[in-house]
Amino acid sequence: MKKSILILAALAASVSFAMIACTNTSANSDNTVIISQDSLIKRGSYLVNAMGCDDCHSPKKMGPAGPELDMEHRFGGHLAGTPLGKPNTSVMKDGYMLFAMDLTSAVGPWGQSYAANISSDETGLGNWSENQFMTAIRQGKSKGLKEARDLLPPMPWFVYRNLSDTDLRSIFAFLKTTRPVHNVVPGPKSLKEL
Repeated sequence: MKKSILILAALAASVSFAMIACTNTSANSDNTVIISQDSLIKRGSYLVNAMGCDDCHSPKKMGPAGPELDMEHRFGGHLAGTPLGKPNTSVMKDGYMLFAMDLTSAVGPWGQSYAANISSDETGLGNWSENQFMTAIRQGKSKGLKEARDLLPPMPWFVYRNLSDTDLRSIFAFLKTTRPVHNVVPGPKSLKEL
């Protein structure tokens, strides 16, 4: 009986040790995971759709059931030249933030921001390196450049930075395969400029 208990205890200790040794202690330190390019792209497509990237980065058209994705400009960000009325910034004193009808522009205490072009075009992510994408998401820097301005609301980069390296690589791989949308998104405006 004692021998059986000792064997079970040794087995339990071995399993516990193996589980602890294999546990990833950092949310985004899975650099050793090797995935095929095709699998990265498929996972990226899944993540982009699950995380709602289209909500802000794809213009909408009004359809019979309300706003629908403008698939011709998917991931093109706020389309340059899209007419926007002057925002009523007085509602912000009541704690509100404003969105454009197609959700590609927002106004808040920071001013007015526009959703970036994340398509594969050179005006989007087409010329970006994977490292730039990681910098943009992990550090919240515009165009993935360390010396650039911070990303502005409503972009939740501070949440997305918690994704694993593999997940971010997957998202980038997928976005690089999307239809290129040539669109230079306008720069942000301060409240004084509105």
